[in-house]
Amino acid sequence: MQQAENIEKKRKRTGQLSGVQIMFAAILAVGLALAINLSSLINSARPLQDKYRQLADEITRLERDQANLIIERDFARSDAYVENWARNEGKMVKPGEVLVVPVPSGIDMQPTPIPEPEIAVETTPPEPQPWMLWWALFFDSPPPTIGG
Repeated sequence: MQQAENIEKKRKRTGQLSGVQIMFAAILAVGLALAINLSSLINSARPLQDKYRQLADEITRLERDQANLIIERDFARSDAYVENWARNEGKMVKPGEVLVVPVPSGIDMQPTPIPEPEIAVETTPPEPQPWMLWWALFFDSPPPTIGG
């Protein structure tokens, strides 16, 4: 026993590390490296999670829009839509009904003046085309009519 105590005292004095201490230091170093690596992976995954949430929200919104468009399409294919359009937009009535168009009261409505159309009147005869002048110079007959 004395001998083991002496060996232990020598180790302490010379600064030698035991095998357990070396193993503990190695495990601590590996654990620290893994923790740093895991932390960097978590930080690099954060933008991907934000993008995933953003895309999931957009998908939800687009699915809601699609459902609304399907409802609108089905209504547009129905007879109720045609009747609604005919009564409101087309100003049509069923037989026996009277169409009533409300006119605003208390407002002085001025009719919109309709401008008179302007008619272009030529006061000079049209200029003859150059080939007609040459024809008149070379021949004593009037130029032939083209296309008629």
